[in-house]
Amino acid sequence: MEITLENLTKVFQSKKEEETVAVDNLDITIPSGKLFGLLGPSGCGKSTTLYMISGLLRPTTGKIWFGNEDVTPVPPEERGIGLVFQNYALYPHMTVRQNIMFPLENVKMDKQEGLEKAQEIADLVGIGHLMNRKPKQLSGGQQQRVAIARALVKSPRVLLLDEPLSNLDARLRLQTREEIKRIQRETGITTIFVTHDQEEAMSISDEIVVLREGVTQQVGVPQKVYDNPNNLFVAKFLGTPPINVFDGRVENGKLYIGDADIANYDAPDQEVTIGIRPEGFKIVERSSFKVDVDLVETIGRDTTLIIPHPNDETQSFRAIVDSEYGVQPGDKLKFNVKPSKIHVFNKETGELV
Repeated sequence: MEITLENLTKVFQSKKEEETVAVDNLDITIPSGKLFGLLGPSGCGKSTTLYMISGLLRPTTGKIWFGNEDVTPVPPEERGIGLVFQNYALYPHMTVRQNIMFPLENVKMDKQEGLEKAQEIADLVGIGHLMNRKPKQLSGGQQQRVAIARALVKSPRVLLLDEPLSNLDARLRLQTREEIKRIQRETGITTIFVTHDQEEAMSISDEIVVLREGVTQQVGVPQKVYDNPNNLFVAKFLGTPPINVFDGRVENGKLYIGDADIANYDAPDQEVTIGIRPEGFKIVERSSFKVDVDLVETIGRDTTLIIPHPNDETQSFRAIVDSEYGVQPGDKLKFNVKPSKIHVFNKETGELV
């Protein structure tokens, strides 16, 4: 089921008649059968967008299409959606089986057929052996799977997940996000996944949209968005460790940080902001980009070097290099920078130069 958001806007009005634009003219298409991530910091409008898609919130202006059907005026129960909330919203007095079957009672499905359907979905999400337990007898990850099973049991056209992993510990988050991807692939249901965790979104989404204050910043395949950010906000939001940001300049077709010539760059002479991914640095014998290593963090194959920032002595930047170099704190190094890892932005607007 392809979903199209057409000039979607949501304005909230306070009692003091003050208006807050939570979603501003959103215009995106979510491909059929894909897992699509709505990504951005808290307050960027991603959950508001999800609730408009579900029908729980009405847009101020704009339209929502499921395929060729305009569902903007359609109530939630008639849209064919499955919704998983952040807190799972399970019924504590019911068993897992009863929780999963609850939506089927509203559509008056035959009981035996409902039992078979509930068991089938429970097996799919890996909780088929827990059907007689109550929610309090389950781990957080198991409760989350019950919530997904309950959303899937009606065979919805669209599955909506609102920060479904935020209540889990780090190990369970990793395991459960892999399960969500597996379930989505096996069912083929168009799935929209809301998160503020960029690593989470990039690891399981087929496509993402990065939002800021209700406005679309960039849409695309996660790795392509990471490799080719449209602006400084997207560049800084995606990546762990985050991108390094420097004051720089373009002068006579070259890109400079201070006195260091780091790359050829075809643009008019100007002051710019330069972003370099931590993995973009290469240790060499000859270069004008000279650094003194402050701290060294070695984790397996990679070593992260923490280096005083050339623009601000109170700050530092990070470079990831192969651990075979055996770099030690206090070492003096010279860097080349991989052109594909350099991003140059307008100093005033933050847009790509």
